[in-house]
Amino acid sequence: MKHQGTVPMETQRLLLRRFELCDSEAMFRNWAGHPVVTQYLTWDAHQSEKESRQLLSKWSKQYRRRNFYEWAIELKELGEPIGSIGAVQISGRQTFEVGYCIGERWWGQGLTLEALQAVIRFLFQEVRCRRIEAKYAEGNLASMRVMQKAGMCPKSGEEVFLSTDKGFFTCPIYEIRNELL
Repeated sequence: MKHQGTVPMETQRLLLRRFELCDSEAMFRNWAGHPVVTQYLTWDAHQSEKESRQLLSKWSKQYRRRNFYEWAIELKELGEPIGSIGAVQISGRQTFEVGYCIGERWWGQGLTLEALQAVIRFLFQEVRCRRIEAKYAEGNLASMRVMQKAGMCPKSGEEVFLSTDKGFFTCPIYEIRNELL
């Protein structure tokens, strides 16, 4: 694989870019501070902009690593982040797990799909990974549909179980394989 780090990408409606500390207010206001957005995630809604800023400070240090992938999903017409999408290499394999989160105001507009498709293309064409996986909490059918529309399929019989402060979730795993390799 050829790690590239979090490089900027552009789609029809989005800029995918590195987060900056000045994004903390938009992050908190647009998605990270909303419990309805984080209800199926492993992390709780941020209680303040300070919490968002602390996370962005941590990420800004990790951007030095060529194997760190965390993008702000910026809506071009708005000029600020409305969500995030990241990818983590699964230890010892040429496989990445992707995760995404977008503010409720922008649900149902195909923006998460647009971001996911860009990240899949990047990881396959530039990083040259072999497989990409994602999982969703069973109640989060919208996330499952994003995976399906991006060409991901259920990984036969595989799921994980997560226990969080919000409850116990069964999480089916979806995957897509790089047909170019």
